[in-house]
Amino acid sequence: MRNRSSALKLSLLVSLTSALLGAFSTAQVAAQSLGNLAQYPPQPMKMTITTSEQGAPLVTPSTLKLNAGRYYRLTFDCPDVRGDLSGWRIEMPKLLNNAHLRLVAVGDIEIHLQGLSFNAIECDEIGSASMSFVPIKPGTYDLYVGNVPMALGRPMGEAGVQSTGKYVLSKVIVQ
Repeated sequence: MRNRSSALKLSLLVSLTSALLGAFSTAQVAAQSLGNLAQYPPQPMKMTITTSEQGAPLVTPSTLKLNAGRYYRLTFDCPDVRGDLSGWRIEMPKLLNNAHLRLVAVGDIEIHLQGLSFNAIECDEIGSASMSFVPIKPGTYDLYVGNVPMALGRPMGEAGVQSTGKYVLSKVIVQ
């Protein structure tokens, strides 16, 4: 009788363990990301920000189309900035909140991140900055390019659209 009871307990334990492992495997598959969050090399993308004759920013291309789960390196090139107050501020908070950020680089200086975020990039001198990231959530996200806040008498680093200045809203579409 004792062997039979032990065999039954063992059988129940094996069944329960199998069920738990099966549930864990199913949950694991459902929780996987759309891709390797650091699959090297990243696909290069570039946006150039210049100044129109009227003093407004021109962003080329005005729309980027990306795929969720792919690794990208987006470079912002600012070739015609003439000084701190004529530069451009780039913000994309909703995109950054829905992406896995890996690297931010300004010139040859690289900042390696593990999913942290930042608020903005300011091009206040000629040059470029890039960020390497994986968009996670599909959607259409605004990419704001406008005057640096100090050019409008606002506090340095102030976030958000500087509506009294010159700005443009570009789009990043993640499919």
